[in-house]
Amino acid sequence: MPTTTRRPAWAGRNYSLLTAAAVVTNLGSHGALVAAAFAVLETGGDGGDVGLVAAARTLPLVLFLLIGGAVADRLPRHHVMVAANALNCLSQAAFAALVLAGEPLLWQMMLLAALGGTGQAFFGPAAEGMLMSSVDGEQAGRAFAVFRMAMQGAALGGAALGGAMVAAIGPGWVLAADAAAFALAGALRAFLDVGHIAPRAPGGGMLADLREGWREFAGRPWLWAIVLQFSIANAVVAAAEAVYGPLVARDHLGGAGPWGLALAAFGAGTVAGALLMTRWKPRRLLLAGTLCVFPLALPAAALAVPVPIGVLFVVMFVAGATVEVFGVSWMTALHQEIPEDKLSRVSAYDWFGSVALSPLATAGAGPAEEAFGRTTALWGCAGLVVLVTAGALCVPDVRNLRRRTTSVAQGGVGHASADTERPVGGLG
Repeated sequence: MPTTTRRPAWAGRNYSLLTAAAVVTNLGSHGALVAAAFAVLETGGDGGDVGLVAAARTLPLVLFLLIGGAVADRLPRHHVMVAANALNCLSQAAFAALVLAGEPLLWQMMLLAALGGTGQAFFGPAAEGMLMSSVDGEQAGRAFAVFRMAMQGAALGGAALGGAMVAAIGPGWVLAADAAAFALAGALRAFLDVGHIAPRAPGGGMLADLREGWREFAGRPWLWAIVLQFSIANAVVAAAEAVYGPLVARDHLGGAGPWGLALAAFGAGTVAGALLMTRWKPRRLLLAGTLCVFPLALPAAALAVPVPIGVLFVVMFVAGATVEVFGVSWMTALHQEIPEDKLSRVSAYDWFGSVALSPLATAGAGPAEEAFGRTTALWGCAGLVVLVTAGALCVPDVRNLRRRTTSVAQGGVGHASADTERPVGGLG
């Protein structure tokens, strides 16, 4: 007698749609990261130009994230997500057309990258709030781990396929594939149901919403300490990955193909880390997660040497696996501590702090290379990751926050005691 395969109870309709859409966009976007860097290099650009394009994408995140978070807590989140996907689709399609038609100008690539970053500024807080509101109960942590495992598996395939496609047919077609992926993902997200989310009470404008989100954010030392940590860690990792990585690959590792595989090794590590977190339930969520951020310094150090490509693959895998332990722990902490009606605004402050320095870091990567040398700049990136991670562990709430059996109710405030264990499962 045939058996019917059923989804787990925690994998509801919204969760399944969100997971499928995340897989699609990660397949396209991680290949596009490789393609964009090599599109700049193939037009005769240097490390500074690669950094400027990366900074142009990140700067709108800094400018519009807080507004995006307030909008996502005010409007139906799936409408915000679909509109953002449409903007990303159009900007990547235009980028692809320019690259395929001939030699795009630097300012054109920067402008289109900025439009993509604007879409991400509105998409990110809405998506995080939507995902966290789609799961509930004891299995929330496991749901986050499975979601991230699927997402990171797609990132793995996207990076490897993107690097191979750039080497075989050029970056333009990879950018076109990313545009198509955004279109498909937006169509999936249009079917999300927000009927389970209670409507917001009337009153208060945008500034009031932002102030309320700030109070939620600033009142939790564990939250702002981790975000401060990642404001620096993400910046130097972005400089190493977006600027120095492609240059080291071009000069020492064989070009786009090996670099794409190195990024895929990082993705494979994140899949392994997420798989671990479907089973491992660290009682002190952020202590375990933050300790696992230290290996994030290893890729920059490996590029500084530079190590052979096989060793780089191992280093990237280890860094991906350990930082994913942090990623799942972080999502679980936000889910259990932040009220649902403030999730997108708190997420926006999280994202804002985490990416605020990235435009400066990527834009300054080229001048730093000229001033200090690429090797010294990469060692500096590795050292800063270690320093700020050690600093975050000095905050008692980071060491002591524990998992709980229930999340904060809508409209709740502050910390609750977390002495009982809760089965688990962005970077900051």
